[in-house]
Amino acid sequence: MNEPKTSTLDDMNERARAVFRSLVETYLDTGEPVGSRTLSRALAQPVSAATIRNVMQDLEMLGLLGSPHVSAGRVPTQRGLRMFVDGFIEGGDVNSVDRQEIERAVGTDSDDITGALDRAVGVLSGLTRGASLVLTPQVEAPIRHIEFVSLSDERALVVLVMADGRVENRLFTPPPGLPPSAMREAANFLNSILEGRTVSEARSIVEAEIVSRRQELDVLARNLVESGVALWSEQTGDDRDRLIVRGTSHLIDSTGAEDDLIRIRQLFDDIERKRDLAQLLSLTEEGDGVRVFIGSENKLFSLSGSSLVVSPYMNADRKIIGAIGVIGPTRLNYGRIVPIVDYTAQLVGRLLKDGR
Repeated sequence: MNEPKTSTLDDMNERARAVFRSLVETYLDTGEPVGSRTLSRALAQPVSAATIRNVMQDLEMLGLLGSPHVSAGRVPTQRGLRMFVDGFIEGGDVNSVDRQEIERAVGTDSDDITGALDRAVGVLSGLTRGASLVLTPQVEAPIRHIEFVSLSDERALVVLVMADGRVENRLFTPPPGLPPSAMREAANFLNSILEGRTVSEARSIVEAEIVSRRQELDVLARNLVESGVALWSEQTGDDRDRLIVRGTSHLIDSTGAEDDLIRIRQLFDDIERKRDLAQLLSLTEEGDGVRVFIGSENKLFSLSGSSLVVSPYMNADRKIIGAIGVIGPTRLNYGRIVPIVDYTAQLVGRLLKDGR
C-alpha cells in the first residue's frame, strides 16, 4: 500500500486551505463527519458542493482526511489535526472573562502553592470542559516526629509526621529478632537529631551521628535506623501522589460514540497506572511555552489515542519544576485551550517566583 505523500499548507492553493480549515473547525465544534453541503454553506466564498467534494478527495489522498464507516462526510486524521494546529492555531489572548476566572482561582498567596495548583486544575477543567492535570513540584517539609510500629516479625512501619501536618507511612523489613525496646530507642535517637530536617537531609546526618555515637546505640537499634534511612533515601524522588487530575467526568459527558468511550476508559487506566511522571516534564522541556501532542504523538497516554495540551511552569531560578495541561479526545478546541493553558502556567510560575 502506497503511503500518502507529505504535504504542507504551503503546497495547497487558497481554496484547498479554506476547505481544509473549515472542515477541521466544523469537526472540532460538532464531533461529526463533515459533508460537502455543510462546507458549501460555511465557506466565505461561494463554492459548489461538487468542487468541495473534489478538494476533499485530494485532501484524503494526502492523508489529511479520512472517511469513517460509510459516511459521506470526512473527518481530519491525526496528520490533518497536526497540520491544522501548526498552521492555524496561534498563541492568542485569553478572553477577559476566562482571564478573571483563572486569576481568581489561582490567587496570590505564595504560601499556599499546593492549594493554588489544586484550584488551577479545577478552573482549567471547568473552562475547557475536559480533564485537566498538573504535575506538582516536590516540596519537602521538615520532619516533626518519627515513630516505628511493629506489624509482625517481618514487617514494620515507619511513620513520619511532617511540620506541615502531612503524615507518611512506609513499610519495610526490620532486622530479625528486634525487641520493642530497640524500636523505642531508634525512634528517640532519630527524633533527637532530625527534628526540623527534611528527609533528603536525613541520611548524611544519621550516618554521621551513628559513627560518632556508635557505642550509645544498641546494635539492633542501629540496624533499624540504618534500614529506615535507606528506605527514605530510596523514596525521596518518588513521584507518587504528585499528579492532580480533575474533571475526568467531562470526558464521558462530551462523547456518546462507543469507540470514543473505549478510548476514554483506556485513558483512565493510563492515568491510574502512571507512576513515573518524569515523562510529563520531559515532554515540555524541548520547547518554550505550550506544546500540543495529538494521538500517538503523546507518549505518556499513547494507548488511549488522546491529545495533550501541556505547558511547563518554572521557579524563580527559571528551572522547570512542574507542568499543567488539559487532556482529552483528539477533538479538543485547540484554539481556545492553548491560550488558557499557557496563561494558567504563567500565573502559577509567577506565584512561585513571588514566593521565593
